[in-house]
Amino acid sequence: MKKSNINSKGDKRKINPNWFTNKVHMKDISSKIKSKEQDIYHVYFENGAKTKIHSHNGNQILIVTKGAGSLEMFRKYGTKKTEFKIKKIEKISLNEGDVVYIPSNTLHTHGATSKKMFSHIAINILPAKNSEYKTAWYESDFKTKVTKKI
Repeated sequence: MKKSNINSKGDKRKINPNWFTNKVHMKDISSKIKSKEQDIYHVYFENGAKTKIHSHNGNQILIVTKGAGSLEMFRKYGTKKTEFKIKKIEKISLNEGDVVYIPSNTLHTHGATSKKMFSHIAINILPAKNSEYKTAWYESDFKTKVTKKI
């Protein structure tokens, strides 16, 4: 049995800064506790940062640990994989203690709604045993179009 503390120093995961609109860092919890069925991260969004639009090949659960944020879901229009139109279909406010479930292959973004810090625990549920959790990241205007895959 392994344990970790979300408030301890260290265990940072290297991330691609192009996946976010401002400074974000995350702590890798799953490797610390040796989780095999899901990837678990504590994600910190600084100065109003949020994710770029993305989707996952597995389901995701977010548990808000600090601040105020939002989750926005989008519908894709068109058949191209890297350049297509989008429409926001839902926006959910996220506050400390909130838990939200995001089904696989849902085009979405999440992060801080103000210039303050926001954090959540992301539980990325592997799509199948011994499989890899994959995320597709996109450049967009967050309103009407995706311009390229990152």
